[in-house]
Amino acid sequence: MTKRKSKSADFKSLYDLFEAIPDEVAAISYFKNIIWKNGERCPYCGHDKVYAFSDGKAWKCAKCRQRFSIRVGTIFEDSKIPLRKWLAAIWLITSHRKGIASTQIARDLNVTQKTGWFMLHRLRHAARTRSFNRPLRGFVEADEGYFGGKDKNRHKENRRKVKKTLAVGLLERQGELRVFPIKHTGQMIGAIVRNVKEGSRLMTDSAPVLANMGALYDHTAVNHSRGQYGDGADGHTNSIEGVWALIKRQIYGIHHWVSAKHLDRYLAEAVWRYNRRDVKDSNRIADFLTRVDGRLTYASLIAP
Repeated sequence: MTKRKSKSADFKSLYDLFEAIPDEVAAISYFKNIIWKNGERCPYCGHDKVYAFSDGKAWKCAKCRQRFSIRVGTIFEDSKIPLRKWLAAIWLITSHRKGIASTQIARDLNVTQKTGWFMLHRLRHAARTRSFNRPLRGFVEADEGYFGGKDKNRHKENRRKVKKTLAVGLLERQGELRVFPIKHTGQMIGAIVRNVKEGSRLMTDSAPVLANMGALYDHTAVNHSRGQYGDGADGHTNSIEGVWALIKRQIYGIHHWVSAKHLDRYLAEAVWRYNRRDVKDSNRIADFLTRVDGRLTYASLIAP
């Protein structure tokens, strides 16, 4: 019998992952130890007594008598891709600083580009932020980012016809990053108020819409149009602007273009990875696998 490493195995490379998880049964066991760390449970009725089949790939509930795989109720449900390949995809999307293109993951995992695209979107679905534990506090930088390409790169007849998609970014220094798509700059105020603790030190640019933020925060506004890029040692927005640069390198350098419809998914991927940039690769994979509940169907993904 192949000796398998525990879920705490340190994957420093994709090769290490394949060494530690040599086959599909090992991949299922690894996944099971993470999502059932508090005990086995039927995904259909929630009963905590289930029986394992001898093949190590299926279970049966003692109450509702349903047979099921470890994938039911997760982003992997109904996928014919081996779970071992899914783990490799998770390693690739979480370990590459700027993400990975669907064409590249298709080559690396020997799947079609369409399958690679759907796999990555399922993983972005898992990476989305569902709730926040606390408001941002201390030194917080806020800034807007625009996505959609440059007019000079479009045909003349299309210039100024396509509106750019807007997002607001909030970064707690030495802490958490949050990014949200918004419809117009006026929504920045609501995003800040909902996510930043009142009285915090807030750094922004000199956007007129944020002129009254001093009523709730210790607000510093940096006027870039006048060549001002800092107000003292702490009064700057350099960190959040660095985040925008990283995200845009991902979107334009790796993917080249993303639709406004799916932008929030790409932002969720980038934010998840940024907030775990100091975490070891193996721990990022384990953490990611705790978030894979909830299906994403292809029909819902491509629906208008």
